[in-house]
Amino acid sequence: MNQMFDLTGKVAVVTGGNRGLGKDMAIGLASAGADIVVIARNVREDVLEEIRNEDVKAISIDYNLRDFEGYDTLVDQIISEMGGIDILVNNAGVQKRHPSVEFPKEDWDFVMDINANSVFFLCQKVGKQMIKQGKGKIINIASLLSFQGGLNVPAYAASKGAVIQFTKALSNEWAKLGINVNCIAPGYMATDMNTAIIEDKTRNSQILDRIPAGRWGKPEDMRGAAIFLASNASDYVHGHTIAIDGGWLGR
Repeated sequence: MNQMFDLTGKVAVVTGGNRGLGKDMAIGLASAGADIVVIARNVREDVLEEIRNEDVKAISIDYNLRDFEGYDTLVDQIISEMGGIDILVNNAGVQKRHPSVEFPKEDWDFVMDINANSVFFLCQKVGKQMIKQGKGKIINIASLLSFQGGLNVPAYAASKGAVIQFTKALSNEWAKLGINVNCIAPGYMATDMNTAIIEDKTRNSQILDRIPAGRWGKPEDMRGAAIFLASNASDYVHGHTIAIDGGWLGR
């Protein structure tokens, strides 16, 4: 059974992997044996050391994911340094809050570029390499707001809805080529992005009352799903979204 989840010798690329959910998924994949490439806007040696404590290789690449024209060079650099790409976790994400009637175009474009456009085009570039290899695992990070509209977050909801839809589209094309493309949809997680809501006693209480598990999610709650979708255990899982939400969507 352990062999089904063994990632020894695999190379996993995690965007936004130096904090929050990305960091914990990177550590989880490393604990299953994967070497890790963290793509982020700054290099954090403390995070790399945590990953390396799992007895794997870990590097970080400082990269602006809005630089779409540089993706070929980025992928080539990873392949040159690590020997290939077996797993891609598109985790990097941003949030902007405004009433819809006031939502600035620059904020809309920023959210869509990071949360949707970068995810698709990195899937495209890495997917070409995986097709050459004849196998690969892509895990896109969606959200509860892939299913719900939220308040004052139209760009975030639109971007995360897009992620689930093009994940399905890619899986329809690539499943027969040995590429698994799936999503994880986190629920309310105790991360920096949600600090303001957590500190709002009224809003926090409303959220906790709605979560059957009775608690906010923790970043480490993402590890199991990431390992599953990255491993041989999920070889016949295509175009699916796993919600890690404490039961929120089941209410």
